[in-house]
Amino acid sequence: QLQLEESGGGLGQPGGSLKLSCTASGFPLQYSTVVYFRQAPGKEREGVSCISAGSSVVHYADSVKGRFTISRDNTKNTAWLHMNDLKSEDTAVYYCAADPSTPCPEAYYRPGNDAVWGQGSVVTVSS
Repeated sequence: QLQLEESGGGLGQPGGSLKLSCTASGFPLQYSTVVYFRQAPGKEREGVSCISAGSSVVHYADSVKGRFTISRDNTKNTAWLHMNDLKSEDTAVYYCAADPSTPCPEAYYRPGNDAVWGQGSVVTVSS
């Protein structure tokens, strides 16, 4: 069974940091683009960041550029989203997706139909 398990998130303070993890099971993550999306209450899903299979290409939304860092370790079948300088507008449910057929940054805009999705992690930024 192909699964992405997400962890991390929770409550963060403005200006603080949180780290999201995305671990694949049932398939090797090394052949997939990893994309993080988020969906805030009452808003549409938006792309946050993506990283290519070999980590040579990364892409960020303008709203998180300079604050968030995406990384991966294919030997651990895991990707991470490091979120620094958190803002209230970062509050959302964050989803990771592993897309085996769409490169970064294309997957950031339109993930493929065969992408595997995580269950989502809730991030709340509040003092």
